[in-house]
Amino acid sequence: MAIVQWDPWQEIEDMFDRYTRAVGWRQRRTKGGEPATAVDWSPQVDIAETPQEFTIKAEVPEVNKDDVKVMINDGVVTIEGERKREKEDNDKTFHRIERFYGSFSRSFSLPENIDSQAAVATFKDGVLTLQIPKTAQTQTKSIEVKVQ
Repeated sequence: MAIVQWDPWQEIEDMFDRYTRAVGWRQRRTKGGEPATAVDWSPQVDIAETPQEFTIKAEVPEVNKDDVKVMINDGVVTIEGERKREKEDNDKTFHRIERFYGSFSRSFSLPENIDSQAAVATFKDGVLTLQIPKTAQTQTKSIEVKVQ
């Protein structure tokens, strides 16, 4: 039987991993402490609505604006991009890597009353802001259905 040195911090991390699995949160690292894969991350997003427009703000720090693509198709807004890992430097020793790298994609459904042709996207300080104006609200028509 081999003697294994007890690491209390590893016990805490294992307990946290079990908790995140139990409540359905995504895990930030794989078994053995390896960094998460590219599909494990997506930018955090705020979606707000005013009478005039919808505003979507996505946090994409250290992502080049040329590496972000925004598409609106049939009322679905899709934000895609990639955060590239910095080049490896043989002089560096990483003790912890917690940030996510790789491709991401987020999609959101919006109501039919958006004007996708007038949408404006800006990128500043690692935040992508997408403003999508609303069109005139379509009037809903009520009809009486007679049951026979």
